[in-house]
Amino acid sequence: MLILQPESDSGRSPPVPCRLTGEMSASGMLLSHSVTDLIYTGNAKIDGEERRGWILGHFMPIGDIRRSKDVEIRWAVHQPGERRARWVTEEQRTAAIILISGRFRVELPGQNVVLAQQGDYVVFHGVSHSWEAETHCIVLGIRWPSVPGYQSSGEATFRRSE
Repeated sequence: MLILQPESDSGRSPPVPCRLTGEMSASGMLLSHSVTDLIYTGNAKIDGEERRGWILGHFMPIGDIRRSKDVEIRWAVHQPGERRARWVTEEQRTAAIILISGRFRVELPGQNVVLAQQGDYVVFHGVSHSWEAETHCIVLGIRWPSVPGYQSSGEATFRRSE
């Protein structure tokens, strides 16, 4: 559970668990719909399990604050040798891939970009691409806009290199 720290003059207010609408806050006030409908807290690893790490984009349920046609965000944990099953072709979006930990290679036409230090990133627009995890790694992927039709249907997205 995520703990929110409310601001106070003394700076010593106890942490307040962020819960669902209708629950009581630490001050005894009922949480209002107008505020809680505008805030979502979670864990990227857990929330992304059902969508291969994707936690924000057009594919989220209608009414969910994480639904967006403007941007997609993915938290991805990869094992050594995992790679995209096939190249993304006819790409029209922009993507940013940021390395959180490990070593991750982004394959682009005519060049490979290796993300090796925490915080390394690559941004590309309208470029076919693929990738491979060189070590156990965590990457944050951001794509825009969020466009239906790019997800592989029924095919495994990852395969281990041999």
